Amino acid sequence: MSNVQKTKLVVERYNWVERWTHTFHAIAMLVLIFTGLAIYFGWGQLISYHNARLLHMFMVPVLLATNWILVPYGILSHGWQEGGVKGIVKHFYYNYLFNIEDYRRLKGMVLNFFGRQKEYPPYTVYNKATGHYKTKLHPLFKIFIVVEGMAIFLIVITGIVIYAVDWSFIGIPIAEWLLIIFGWISPILNMNGLQFARWLHLALTYFFIAELICHAFILQFSSKNFMYWRSIFVDGKEYLDSPIVQVTDEEEH
Repeated sequence: MSNVQKTKLVVERYNWVERWTHTFHAIAMLVLIFTGLAIYFGWGQLISYHNARLLHMFMVPVLLATNWILVPYGILSHGWQEGGVKGIVKHFYYNYLFNIEDYRRLKGMVLNFFGRQKEYPPYTVYNKATGHYKTKLHPLFKIFIVVEGMAIFLIVITGIVIYAVDWSFIGIPIAEWLLIIFGWISPILNMNGLQFARWLHLALTYFFIAELICHAFILQFSSKNFMYWRSIFVDGKEYLDSPIVQVTDEEEH
């Protein structure tokens, strides 16, 4: 992979769909965490139970739409522009899956943190020849994406049972089936299926709080990374002369 001299070239890092996706995701997650804890602990002095539950249920489809509709749409549209079906596969692999190159970058970041390596490894790679990013996520974020996706799925299915133990969809007793599955696991913790669902739902809420702290306040607590706040929430632009950006000029065959 050949390096080229960094310039003042400005490119679009996030389009309007990606910016709105991230904004809606952040708002929904914050509101769901707050209202969920308010429901569980009874924060009547801050918000009534009725309003907290109403707002909580309103934000659930917002979160699901951003993660299960807009995110896949962004992956597919970017990948298709980069080369049809093959472009989609490559875009997904390099941008969302933790791979050997991400391992090397993460190792360098750890060494840099402990003063064993001078330079902080660039983790954004832009190809000037193709006009596309090869990768643009922090290596740890790629791990978070997989874990968060699993956590969202689990918090949804536990939330269904908590919402109504007899909830069904087009006649299919979804909640009843979920309770049966939870009932296979819950005896390990001396709980019944419903108690296990409530326990796991709360535990996942704490996970999202921890992830939010890592995502927004620890991994991004750096002048090098702060520009991405503006990029993902405001204008979507990135200046390629950043020290954490690697620019290549490599033709793809």
